[in-house]
Amino acid sequence: MRIYSRKDVDRKALKGARICVLGYGSQGRAHALNLKDSGYDVVVGVRKGDSWKKAKRDGLPVAEPAKATVGADLVAMLAPDLAQADVYKQILPSLKPGAALLFAHGFNVHFGQIKPRKDLDVVLIAPKGPGDLVRRQYQQGRGVPCLIAVAQDATGKAHAKALAYADGIGGTRGGVLETTFAEETETDLFGEQAVLCGGATELVVKGFETLVEAGYQPEVAYYECLHELKLIVDLLHEGGIAKMHKFISETAKYGDLTRGPRVVNAATKKEMKKILTEIQQGKFARQWIKENKTGRRKYQKLLDKDLAHPIEKVGAKLRERMPWLEQGKA
Repeated sequence: MRIYSRKDVDRKALKGARICVLGYGSQGRAHALNLKDSGYDVVVGVRKGDSWKKAKRDGLPVAEPAKATVGADLVAMLAPDLAQADVYKQILPSLKPGAALLFAHGFNVHFGQIKPRKDLDVVLIAPKGPGDLVRRQYQQGRGVPCLIAVAQDATGKAHAKALAYADGIGGTRGGVLETTFAEETETDLFGEQAVLCGGATELVVKGFETLVEAGYQPEVAYYECLHELKLIVDLLHEGGIAKMHKFISETAKYGDLTRGPRVVNAATKKEMKKILTEIQQGKFARQWIKENKTGRRKYQKLLDKDLAHPIEKVGAKLRERMPWLEQGKA
């Protein structure tokens, strides 16, 4: 395992470079502002609309994507995943030979939705945190750790350019870990589906349903199965499983050690392996791409059902009594 820090950065790799950031969402805004504050010549490439106005208010030069990429030495593709292939087609004539095309997630390159020109450097810098955290940490003199990968090295300087970019957004302050497009893409999708989003929310919902169906009050079930989850996640995030065990009660620890494996067991792990295989073989990617091309009907139906669950209705009422949960409120 190789982890890079500020001392490993070649300051000449992007010296005097013009950087185009395509997209001005969570990551796009953070990257553009951090790069600007690091002294880089940055232009934002977006269509006219809310993002255009927001970038203008932030003091950044803005242009339509095809125009913004003209003369750029590095183009950061930070538009939504399913929009990137179309954006790439728009900017392709504007990309100069030897430019670097940078991604924050390897989905489109790994699954062949974008097949970059052979004269381009193709790299990945993936911060391990949301854009607002990337920005806040940078402003506080710290940085969110990043992953780095090179898919195509046309100039012989692809890695150096990517590492300099990571340094520009603050990533080298937290450490930049070497990976590949395949590893980043497949582990990211797996984490979202099996653990962080799919796994965690289904565990919460099934726990809530179990208590309510047994006759307990929905409000109490909400507190126990969803609200208090943050307390445990914070401990895990700060110090791993060891810190969680240090701060929970002996009763909770005994229940964890003896009952946890009955809930998330060998059958669960077997299903996780199936999910991982579907990701590795491209089945999930093909399914998701097809879903988008056919109007997202199944996706929307599933989302509507998820948001109509009783846990959401109960939670909305309880959260009204906890204004401190909203960021910025006392």
